[in-house]
Amino acid sequence: MSASSSDRSPAPGGRPGRRPPVGSLPRGRRALLAAVAAAAALALLLWWLLPFGGRTESPRRVVFSTGVRQGVYDRYGGLLKEYLRRDAPELDVELLGSRGSVENVRRVAEGKAAFAIAATDSVAAYHGPGARRLRACARLYDDYLQLVVPKGSPVRSVRDLRGLRVGVGQTASGVRLITGQLTGAAGLAWDRDFTPVGVGIDRMPDMLESGELKAFFWSGGLPTTIVRSLADRFPIRLVPLGDLLGPLHRQGPQARYYRAATVPADVYPPIAQTREVSTIAVPNLLVTTDRMDPGLVETVTRTVIRSRDAIGRQVHAAQNVDLRTAVFTDPLELHAGAARYYRSAKP
Repeated sequence: MSASSSDRSPAPGGRPGRRPPVGSLPRGRRALLAAVAAAAALALLLWWLLPFGGRTESPRRVVFSTGVRQGVYDRYGGLLKEYLRRDAPELDVELLGSRGSVENVRRVAEGKAAFAIAATDSVAAYHGPGARRLRACARLYDDYLQLVVPKGSPVRSVRDLRGLRVGVGQTASGVRLITGQLTGAAGLAWDRDFTPVGVGIDRMPDMLESGELKAFFWSGGLPTTIVRSLADRFPIRLVPLGDLLGPLHRQGPQARYYRAATVPADVYPPIAQTREVSTIAVPNLLVTTDRMDPGLVETVTRTVIRSRDAIGRQVHAAQNVDLRTAVFTDPLELHAGAARYYRSAKP
């Protein structure tokens, strides 16, 4: 008999040239095949259930989108990076300056940044690519809207800005978003009733001092260092804004995140006023996406809470970060990693 014919000899329990049925395989081999099938089924299930086909990102290098140079976002992000270096030395954090909340939200949603600070009105107003995947790590501190004018200015309300050159923040900044709604609530139209100048907090104080601007809006934590520096060298005054909260709430759904607030009379000592100034505040969130690894998000969230006092000694607004309120992140869901941290750190 030739070699070829012997290769096709009948196998036990089967016909020539055919493999035996599965049921006749040895028990160990059947168990192996069953395990492989179960693993394949589990992989398929995870592919279906997890975001982006089961892929979560656990990068060793992360981009943190902050804000305008010398603004509160910028200073807070820089200090948070230092404490992350202590808590997660294997993590390489890159700070990326931005024009503010609107740009920050877009960067995170589009995958250009892993984390960012953004005001809730900017988050609610974003409906672009990736919006549904946005998640929050924590509610941080509130931004306070400030209308700054020279001390001798005749401007006593937003309506008095008619005919003036006014700093309104850069395109894609949170201050520009809220300023547009606030001036609309006051019945003022941009370009027609006043001249909006699109510059950031890094330039507006100098332009007010030189007379290039007659007023500027700023939305930030209290006190804002660059405004305090301006007050040290140039007499300024804050204009009350609280009377516009009602009309502001009628401007659109994202306006529901604005609340009545006051600026303490002594928040900027060089220009201490005789009474507190009514204004409008909006909360800030630390934002990421559901693509981010839960372990990484848990680590970042833990550092945000634990570094509050240390950061707050240099950025006063950070003192308002609170474990008890950090979970209130409307309009975003908490990221699973952040939620895990809060469950383990109940006060």
